[in-house]
Amino acid sequence: MNAWLAMLAIVAIGAVLPLQGLVNARLATALHGPVMAAFVSFLVGSVVLGSWLLASRTPWAAVPDARFPAWIWIGGVLGAIYVAVFTLLIPRVGAAAAICLAVFGQVVASLLLDHYGVLQAQRPADWTRITGAVLVLLGVALVAAPWKAPPA
Repeated sequence: MNAWLAMLAIVAIGAVLPLQGLVNARLATALHGPVMAAFVSFLVGSVVLGSWLLASRTPWAAVPDARFPAWIWIGGVLGAIYVAVFTLLIPRVGAAAAICLAVFGQVVASLLLDHYGVLQAQRPADWTRITGAVLVLLGVALVAAPWKAPPA
């Protein structure tokens, strides 16, 4: 897959995140809480991924055990927290603001992780990349518009 197609695919999958947040928020209302909604979302997602593995005949890898470092499990923990918090807060700030704020957090964290080479090759945060993050912050401010009162 070439780089442009990969980027387009990421934009497309990013486009469904606001819908996922809104659906999960509605589910949270029906199930009386964002943690239950996040659980149901992860349960359905696990069934879909399991079916995908079976359909693609992907060979089963080694099951993580004591040979794996303890931090290897953090991806699932962080994903669960992300979905639960997003489900809780998207009704309060709106889909556009929530996505923009999340993207800004991702940009800042990614710059730091790249700069210090956390779990990957180091990629310094130069002025070009920092300027990009500042422009993302400006976009967040314009979309989230915290100075404007939310509609009644």
